[in-house]
Amino acid sequence: MTNKVPLTEKQITAALAEAPGWRREGDEITREYSIRYHGGVAMIVHVADVERLISHHADIDLRWGKIRFGIMTHDAGHKLTGADFDLAHRIDAIAAAHGAEPVDE
Repeated sequence: MTNKVPLTEKQITAALAEAPGWRREGDEITREYSIRYHGGVAMIVHVADVERLISHHADIDLRWGKIRFGIMTHDAGHKLTGADFDLAHRIDAIAAAHGAEPVDE
C-alpha cells in the first residue's frame, strides 16, 4: 500500500484498523507522542531521513514534551493514500526506537 492514489472510504477504514493509535481528522491521519524536547528533535531528524528516502513527508509539530505528526498526500489532492499509512507505520517504528510514548486521547 505505498502508491499515491486516493483510497476509498472502505480502504481507509481497513488501513486505520491496521494502524492502531492513528486517527483520522478529515483527510489526514494524526498521532501524538510524548517525548523530551531534544529527543523529539532527534526523532524528527530520523523521520526526515526516512521521508527523504521514500519521497513522502509528514507535517510535524514539536512542542515541549510532545510531537505530533499529520499525514496526507498533497499531490493526490490532499487525500489519504497507501503512502500515508506506510509512512505512519514507519513513524511508529522510529518512535519506538527513540523511546517516544504514544499519547492516547
